[in-house]
Amino acid sequence: MILLDGVSKFYAVRGFGRRWILRDTTAVIRPGDRLGILGRNGSGKSTLIRLLGGVEYPSSGAIERRMTVSWPLAHGIGVHSQLTGSDNARFVARIYDLDPEELVEAVDHFAELGSYMDMPVATYSAGMMSRLLLGLSMAMDFDCYLIDEATSVGDHRFIERTQLALETRLRDRAVVMVSHSAVHIRTFCRTAAILHDGYLTFFEDLDEAIATYEAL
Repeated sequence: MILLDGVSKFYAVRGFGRRWILRDTTAVIRPGDRLGILGRNGSGKSTLIRLLGGVEYPSSGAIERRMTVSWPLAHGIGVHSQLTGSDNARFVARIYDLDPEELVEAVDHFAELGSYMDMPVATYSAGMMSRLLLGLSMAMDFDCYLIDEATSVGDHRFIERTQLALETRLRDRAVVMVSHSAVHIRTFCRTAAILHDGYLTFFEDLDEAIATYEAL
């Protein structure tokens, strides 16, 4: 599980003071939970997902992870722009003690980047980068997957393949998805929370959460 104990996060903004992302939040994310977090653009959803993944640290409070947690899907965290897609996959494989060539093959099969797998990531478009990172994420096995609006990357066929892969992989895994799209949340999640003005409000009823969010 992931435990949040009195977690707050803010940034100091010159001329404004503190911009609060999260205020004194205590919560538990358990194995098998399918939690959607709704929020407007700029509400701090991506920061929250980075906090859960350990990429950023809270300003106060503590986050304890008692299960393996993915990096945020489709985010370029830890990818070296001067390395090729294949070499980045090999690097990740070594960190997680996996067979490097098997991981490269799995990523290549999913991302369908063709010859670009052997070109520097710096030459990738934003869509190609997201395909590489989704491929890496889908080739790895985690107890909890963090998803930051990553399921609408690429053409229609790739989007369908991504959603099918997610539905299959996430069947018995915990999921935390942040989005401003109620459609994405309804597709993958069972419960939801709303992030607004630094406060995270939880709802057991998904329809109630979506209706409340849309009324904001």
